[in-house]
Amino acid sequence: MLRVGLTGGIGSGKSAVARRLVERGAVLVDADQVAREVVAPGTDGLAEVVAAFSERVLDAEGALDRAALGDLVFGDEAARRRLEAIVHSRVRARTAELVAAAPAEAVLVNDVPLLVEVGLAATYHLVIVVQTAVATRLERLARDRGMARAEAERRIAAQADDARRAAEADVLINNDGTLGQLHAAADALWYDRLVPFEANLRHRRAVRARRVTLAEPDPTWPQQYARLAARIRHAVAPADLRIDHIGSTAVAGLAAKDVIDIQLSVPSLAEADGPLADRLAEAGFPRLPGDWWDNPRPAGSGRWEKRLHGSADPARPVHLHLRETGSPGWRYALLMRDHLRADPDRRAAYLLLKRELAAAAPESGAYATAKDPWFDEEHLRAEEWAARTGWHP
Repeated sequence: MLRVGLTGGIGSGKSAVARRLVERGAVLVDADQVAREVVAPGTDGLAEVVAAFSERVLDAEGALDRAALGDLVFGDEAARRRLEAIVHSRVRARTAELVAAAPAEAVLVNDVPLLVEVGLAATYHLVIVVQTAVATRLERLARDRGMARAEAERRIAAQADDARRAAEADVLINNDGTLGQLHAAADALWYDRLVPFEANLRHRRAVRARRVTLAEPDPTWPQQYARLAARIRHAVAPADLRIDHIGSTAVAGLAAKDVIDIQLSVPSLAEADGPLADRLAEAGFPRLPGDWWDNPRPAGSGRWEKRLHGSADPARPVHLHLRETGSPGWRYALLMRDHLRADPDRRAAYLLLKRELAAAAPESGAYATAKDPWFDEEHLRAEEWAARTGWHP
């Protein structure tokens, strides 16, 4: 099923987004609710918390006094780690039960306040971050929860800041406006991205652009690559396979099709055809049907075979190239990237060619073929550069 991580700082309004997505059909697993459930009265979780921190953490009815417990562990690293050791394993187990109970075709939204802080982003197909100005959050916490300003500031400071959360966000929802605007953003996300993403994932269908449209250089392309690479790394674990950002989006300042090219190095193509292909598909990177290869450099030396996967996410096209480590195609992808990064004149020449061909041959297949003569010549320049500089992949 499609697994979506939802997070945001305290007072950001992520719970309002969660409720709206549930109204549209999502299945919600609320980490805070699960955390309360595993230490409810009568559970072994609560008994272990009391054994570790004494009955001072209980209220008059024998339930966990979360405020008292928070006072004990806040600022005390050892105490916090003791509490996490008790609670987190139980939360993970209960969460797994809830996920297993959800329908196979569900869009499962996991609301996790500390998703970024505990490093969970790579375990989801998509991460949504709700972001709100600190001043607005302080106002909401005072109005809706009766929280003193000093306490609210303390809690906000204890969480990841906006920049750190934004770096993990595939979708960033701003909640400085009205509730209606927030609902509109959640609805658009549901219908335009989450629903088709789930269908593509279930049917192992990759998104492909048929026409070439060059996008101006996007400074977030490397950050987008990093999130995708983290998911791929999580999917192929425990194998420790090399992952590289390649292609035009890996070269700063170069206009490109808005497609992230990634190279996954494999010991052999036979391994790429095994369980690895299924793991990548389950992570949102289904294999494209048919046979795939790179045109050799120099031409006529026999085609360079590879496996090609794409992305099930309709809003983030990806070409995931699986090439054998050390093979000519593997080396060539890294060489051309680094050569263009290092030589601004050749980068400018390539950009001029790309713009001309995108205008003259906008179909993807024709565009790629039309670039071959340029690459046949540029490959020689790249090899000269590699020899002169001592480059190696």
